Amino acid sequence: MEPPACVVEELKQFVISDAPPTAYYIPDFLSEQEESHLQQQVYKSPKPKWTQLSGRRLQNWGGLPHPKGMLAETIPEWLQTYCQKISSLGAFGGKVANHVLVNEYKPGEGIMPHEDGPLYHPTVTTLSLGSHTLLDFYTPVGGVQGDAPQTEENRFRFSLLVEPRSLLILQDEMYQKLLHGIRPCEQDALSQKVLNLSAAGARAGDVLTRGTRVSLTVRHVPKVTKAKLLLGRR
Repeated sequence: MEPPACVVEELKQFVISDAPPTAYYIPDFLSEQEESHLQQQVYKSPKPKWTQLSGRRLQNWGGLPHPKGMLAETIPEWLQTYCQKISSLGAFGGKVANHVLVNEYKPGEGIMPHEDGPLYHPTVTTLSLGSHTLLDFYTPVGGVQGDAPQTEENRFRFSLLVEPRSLLILQDEMYQKLLHGIRPCEQDALSQKVLNLSAAGARAGDVLTRGTRVSLTVRHVPKVTKAKLLLGRR
């Protein structure tokens, strides 16, 4: 089912025109009440649902994406509501999100530059709770022209300021050709390299102190298997 043209058209007002195709930034996509409710639900989740990684911890909802197909699991209603809401914008070409990754970043924590890869529909949508962050974008290794060394600094292109309660949607070149990451720091000094300053209500020269941020990365996994795992069969 294709999304209604009016919905896709409505999304266009939020495009970040200075960024490569295509990034949408919607400030205050969530109300403060919705943000608080989602935070409560995240932290009410059973302790085994958390996975501790270097620099952050996360929860996986919907199943584990796999090249042979994701064994789908039921997404709880408190997340399914936002899978439907984001999908109704046409973010996944008429498909409904079926996977959510919840990441917790404490001040000073980040994630290395990476790409989301081919297991997902080529769109990533991110809801932010609790704190801002700067999402940095990089040319992949080998993409720097000339004899310049392939350092992270030389590969850095620009940043986007992601505020609490906002929705960020990345597609096309932003998804397929650039890496994105978060520097592990406690403060962010904003510069002209932040392409959505005005949309985020910020100015170059502002210094923002990070708090604990929870991100909900909402995606669609096209390849899903309905097979049941027979555990302990005799």
